[in-house]
Amino acid sequence: MMDRAYRFSSPAFAALDLGTNNCRLLVGAPAGNGFRVLDSFSRIIRLGEGLHSTGRLNQTAMNRAMEALRACAARLERRPVRSVRAIATEACRRAVNGADFLARVRQETGLPIEIISAREEAELAVESCTQLLVNSAPRALLFDIGGGSTELAWVRLSENRDPELVGYQSLPVGVVTLAEKFGNAGFTAKGFEAMVSEVRAELATFEQVHCIAHEIRNGAVTLLGTSGTVTTLAGVSLGLSRYRRPLVDGVLLPKQAAERALAQLRALGRQKLIQHPCVGAERVDFVLPGCAIFAGILQLWPADSILVADRGLREGMLLRLIRSDRARRTWVSTTRDTRHYR
Repeated sequence: MMDRAYRFSSPAFAALDLGTNNCRLLVGAPAGNGFRVLDSFSRIIRLGEGLHSTGRLNQTAMNRAMEALRACAARLERRPVRSVRAIATEACRRAVNGADFLARVRQETGLPIEIISAREEAELAVESCTQLLVNSAPRALLFDIGGGSTELAWVRLSENRDPELVGYQSLPVGVVTLAEKFGNAGFTAKGFEAMVSEVRAELATFEQVHCIAHEIRNGAVTLLGTSGTVTTLAGVSLGLSRYRRPLVDGVLLPKQAAERALAQLRALGRQKLIQHPCVGAERVDFVLPGCAIFAGILQLWPADSILVADRGLREGMLLRLIRSDRARRTWVSTTRDTRHYR
């Protein structure tokens, strides 16, 4: 079982993110101020399928997730790590049987998955993107378009301090929720605009509280997107024949380029989206709902450019695990030296 792996002294760490649409694992070893990737795993599981209408995780979706989680546990058995953090987000937060499902996961795989709050989800996203925000504007608005929700983080930046989370919100709209609500209508012009309008309505309260549009007009905000939607738009804008993370992560995408990429995806239609190298059959139902969320954000907060991040919760967890381990080892070393001195 997975619990045995925690006793190994390997310098590797692992982070697992069980989301509404995807199951992702990342294993890394400390390297400088960050880490180098040793192993990764990602699979579309659609855990939140039907959740919007029933309030429950359905059995088929849980079986898909369990299969992916067994694959993650098997990888970690082959590569023992010093510490593991495993989290679940919106689908398990909302589902009445979410906690029961995670208890079954632990019993069958040993993976100790915990449901995190929307605030911690925003904090982890900010943590993962901190290096991209060096020498940035005084404020940053980070948005993470997920399967069951969209996370917003309003961040204050300064030269000598870590980014400070000023405000956050978890919007109850994600690519899965919109795809299930609008279905094939989302591929039509009328349906797409209806999705955008719904997103704009959800964003209104956050704007009223923080007056972000005013800050953007003054050029004081970096708009940062971290999600499959944003990286897909970047890949389309760059004309990539296949997705390549090093070319996308950290790229500054001009607003006009992002809008052209969005229009290009909307014009393709379902069949051509399936054939597109940055979309494919598994993601075809979710790409336009994601674009609608992106369009709503950009309409309300029209920054000149969007900083694109191909990183998220897993990277934030790994950085925290590594920092915590270093602090603990430093404390142990200091304590031993003090005892020896005495």
